[in-house]
Amino acid sequence: MNAPVNPHAQARAIRIAVLAMGGEGGGVLADWIVSLAEHGGYIAQSTSVPGVAQRTGATIYYLELFPRAAAEAAGRLPVLALMPAPGDVDIVIASELMEAGRAVQRGLVTPDRTTLIASTNRVYAMTEKIALADGRVEDPVLRDACRTAAKRFIACDMAAIAERSGSVISAAMFGALASAGVLPFAREDFEATIARAGVGVAASKRAFAEAYEVAAGRAPDTPLPDPRSRKAEILAHRPPPDDAAALEREAADALPAEAMEIAKAGIERLADYQDIAYARLYLHRLKAVAEADRAHGDGSFRLTSETARHLALGMAYEDTIRVAELKTRASRFERVAKEVRLKPGQILEIEEYLHPRLQEIAETVPAWLGKAMLRPGALRNLIERLTSEGRTVKTTSVRGFLQLYAVASLKPWRRKSLRYTAEQDHLEGWLAQVRATAATDYALALELVECRNLVKGYGDTHERGRASYARIVGLLPRVAALATPAAALAQLRAAALADETGAKLEEATARLGLA
Repeated sequence: MNAPVNPHAQARAIRIAVLAMGGEGGGVLADWIVSLAEHGGYIAQSTSVPGVAQRTGATIYYLELFPRAAAEAAGRLPVLALMPAPGDVDIVIASELMEAGRAVQRGLVTPDRTTLIASTNRVYAMTEKIALADGRVEDPVLRDACRTAAKRFIACDMAAIAERSGSVISAAMFGALASAGVLPFAREDFEATIARAGVGVAASKRAFAEAYEVAAGRAPDTPLPDPRSRKAEILAHRPPPDDAAALEREAADALPAEAMEIAKAGIERLADYQDIAYARLYLHRLKAVAEADRAHGDGSFRLTSETARHLALGMAYEDTIRVAELKTRASRFERVAKEVRLKPGQILEIEEYLHPRLQEIAETVPAWLGKAMLRPGALRNLIERLTSEGRTVKTTSVRGFLQLYAVASLKPWRRKSLRYTAEQDHLEGWLAQVRATAATDYALALELVECRNLVKGYGDTHERGRASYARIVGLLPRVAALATPAAALAQLRAAALADETGAKLEEATARLGLA
């Protein structure tokens, strides 16, 4: 006669992986899940493996929950794993969309088993930020990958929910987890867990409640502004003065409507970067390109629009004056205080690590002095010795703030600097070549405009980009003689952006027969 089947013999632990970055309360969320499980009749175990750094690798919190009744019926405690195994995770919770993508890449999310709960906000990964070209992974690509890989995909902007609630994202993730209905506990059990923790209960419950409704589709998902728009707000946060507004009206009369949105942003940015006269120079240069576009273009005015973008970025180049100015603005201190959730009575300290090179210092001072600094001799040796090591400046102290404020105060003299002269000469040469190329090959002129994307940043990055640009422009007459010159120039530009050494560019040059 067969022995009776033990109903608990085949009991299986619930496996949960939480991926969160530092400061987002991933540990708090893990503790809440453990508390929830233990009060609900489960044995719970939680482990964590921190990432290499705050954004290069999030901390993975791994939890296993096993029904206590099943363990007692079996007469022994369960052996619970310390790390998630690919293909064997029931619930994955990610605090950011890229982290959800990483979970998919690691095999933690599978279509036969996993419920994936992810916040749709973005914190760009280091690999996205350091790419020479635009290295950002588009959100729709990440969403499609998550949707395809998971058995069930629940996504909403939990960072926005947390910000509106005055809480942290872990509370919103807890609410989305409760709403998903994948754990054998009622909503009241989740809320009681938050109350038992006794810290920030009211704010956490607000975030929990909103996320619960949004994840269930019963409330709208209202995201935060695009990070790119927030960055633009930081760089040009002041309302345009009256003279800038007048210049924008002049631009509307002189430029095609297709280019006005970018041109307006360029005028505001350059008026903020230097002064209204500098913004007027921008418009003067752009008008000449618009005339060439009208004469030789295809009616799309893409040449004017793209030139407006790259010209504004080129004229607002980063130098020590700009960096010091941005770091000492009141809006920056306000933004940091908001990001760290500074409370009344708390003291905020901000330390900057600065390591200016001889070249950067020489480019900031008047041209005659900058050239003297760069010449071999006692002056150059002295500056190199004084700047051989970086230093930390506390901008929230009077001394540290005044040091950077003194550098920022050089702004009115920027036009006399060595860097200003070099940048303006380079831009004028680029614009002249764009106009001349447009007269014979409009598509090639468009690609030449995009080549300005090679020249960016500062220091070694700027020098390498300038060298790649010079190499490509030097090949332009031979490129123009090819069967498809625009496509060839696009290949050269893509190759130059593919690596910093220039090896890919040389390979492309040889492949096109231009070596």
